[in-house]
Amino acid sequence: MEQGEARKIAAEVAAARLQRRRLDRLAGLVAIDDGYAVQWVANRLLEPRLGPVVGFKIGGTTERMRAFIRADRPIAGAIFARTVYRSGARLRCADFVEPGVETEIAVRLRRPLGPEGAPWTPETVAECVASLMPAIEIVDNRYTDHRHVGAPTIVADNAFNAASVLGYEHHRWQRLALAALRARTLVGGRLVAEDRSAMLMGHPFAALAWLANEMARLGRSLPAGSFVSLGTITAAQWLRGPASVRIEIDQLGAVDLQFV
Repeated sequence: MEQGEARKIAAEVAAARLQRRRLDRLAGLVAIDDGYAVQWVANRLLEPRLGPVVGFKIGGTTERMRAFIRADRPIAGAIFARTVYRSGARLRCADFVEPGVETEIAVRLRRPLGPEGAPWTPETVAECVASLMPAIEIVDNRYTDHRHVGAPTIVADNAFNAASVLGYEHHRWQRLALAALRARTLVGGRLVAEDRSAMLMGHPFAALAWLANEMARLGRSLPAGSFVSLGTITAAQWLRGPASVRIEIDQLGAVDLQFV
């Protein structure tokens, strides 16, 4: 994709997000890599309002989520500093188009994951992880029809990401059975979804290795100190209005969020 075309499309993506307008299918985006080219330009336009990129998210780590966005592989997006909150946050529904919540595990990196270390494996990325934490990813359906707009457009818009709510960071995670952690999603105090962390491509670090290799293929790195939200374990829950949300992940703890 030519730089001029990427800049033009990126301006449309950034404006739509800041104005809370729904995006239609973006003309000129044929492949997922076109979406990444636009995403990186759009993120530079968004940073003055949303803060620097401090984290990353993976979408479509499960078959059901890939079917939801009609993608043939997982996709990735960026997370901005002013959209990161701690457990107990209170957010306004009016600040989103059509918000939903996802139950995730996030990792904080103590070493960068870059092209020089590729191909990354679950074992080699584990050596670069400083901490693990439970996390709620707030996703926002900012599209006229997510089934129609296509994966390249969704990638250009950071793959539904709107915000992240992080829980307690565990630095002593090495003895946890990370593929067998039970995760629960509660909305309004009612259990609405439950599954195990093996949904993350078989193991959370398999998802992290996928992202590191995908970024390496594109000539990008995941910097030390950043965090990565590894994809939803349970199905995304779309909210129809104000609600209390709680996620629980065995041995990692809970995260609470209130939409008002």
